[in-house]
Amino acid sequence: MTTRILPAVGDADAARSVTTLLSQLPDAEPAGPVGDSTSLLDTLARLAAESLDELPEVVLVHERIGPVPALELIREVALRFPAVGVILVTSDASPGLYSAAMDSGARGLVVLPMSYEELAQRVQAAASWSTGVRRHLGHGASDLHTGPGGTVVTVSGAKGGVGTTVLAVQLALAARASGMNTALADLDLQAGDVASYLDVQFRRSVVDLAGIQDISPRVLQDALFSHPTGIGLLLAPAEGERGEEVDDRAVRQVVSALRHRYEIVVVDCGTHMNGANAAAVEMADLTLLVTTPDVVTVRAAKRMVRLWDRLQIRKAEETVTVVNRHTRNTEIQPPLIERITGTRVTRTAVPAGFKELQSAVDAGRMQDLEAKSAVKQAMWALAGELGLVKAPEGGEKPGKFRGDRGSIGMLRSRNK
Repeated sequence: MTTRILPAVGDADAARSVTTLLSQLPDAEPAGPVGDSTSLLDTLARLAAESLDELPEVVLVHERIGPVPALELIREVALRFPAVGVILVTSDASPGLYSAAMDSGARGLVVLPMSYEELAQRVQAAASWSTGVRRHLGHGASDLHTGPGGTVVTVSGAKGGVGTTVLAVQLALAARASGMNTALADLDLQAGDVASYLDVQFRRSVVDLAGIQDISPRVLQDALFSHPTGIGLLLAPAEGERGEEVDDRAVRQVVSALRHRYEIVVVDCGTHMNGANAAAVEMADLTLLVTTPDVVTVRAAKRMVRLWDRLQIRKAEETVTVVNRHTRNTEIQPPLIERITGTRVTRTAVPAGFKELQSAVDAGRMQDLEAKSAVKQAMWALAGELGLVKAPEGGEKPGKFRGDRGSIGMLRSRNK
């Protein structure tokens, strides 16, 4: 049987060495190496979207891969693609690292400098395990899932005051109202207002999960607030300075745990980017950037898109821009914003209508916003356009941009 192997190696010299050794293995079909964690996850997601049988049996992860650390990347691959055997390539052969790699989901460890015998043994063991899992779950890979299930949507603002939190809340409410099991996480760690908008008094927050190495369903449940609407809320800390306790590693674990439990996970990332919410943006299936149709904010949106691209967090074409407070009379219209930012702009724009929102905002009860509100109708229509709500029986399946803007499936694969 042919073993398909996908190496993830950031260093050029190490990549050549790994590729040379892999090409010598019997019955091996090594793919070209990917150079960073984002490319690896993109490639696996694209292959899984085409056909689950296309996934490789073995993935090699080099210790110096980036920007996601190797152990965190292994954990993410193991969670999202559970029948892919992952092997860590490292110069550290200590028992501590071996234990940490196994806890993260690795099926083996190869020590640098690599020997042919050790590599062949580890690859064969990981491939046999992968084949056994696929056989156990069904015929080939046809019955496999691509990992824990939910869709993660991040909502970020081009600058302060553009309506990021209101949109995040309404998208979550729309998803839950359609019957989707939904969570709303507030990662605006220093100035989160989700609790204020939903009339919530709380004690626990995302900070309570920051120091936990393995977030079990019970631990996650204890940190969540069950809102009367049925949404699970993971809130920002009441003391903004405690937001510094939440780092990118903690966010990756939290988002993975939420993805495992909920069908839809909406993450409010605020407008200030740090390592924590940047990790959420990188992990997301769909990234929304909220802007208003004025020169200063559109410039800020372009600046944010360029920042994400420079840091290899998200490419411009993988970002979806939402235009809030739109009016027909403004000089800056969505097509112009699309050209300036290089992003996809949603067909649904949210109209300006603060008077409709004011009473609900002042009362801190966005869930009570009137159904006839044009703002609410637009935001819930946007949720349908983005595929965050269940389609009515016999109706059109949500989740696609009409026209030439592709589909959410394309955005999820983040095909480069």
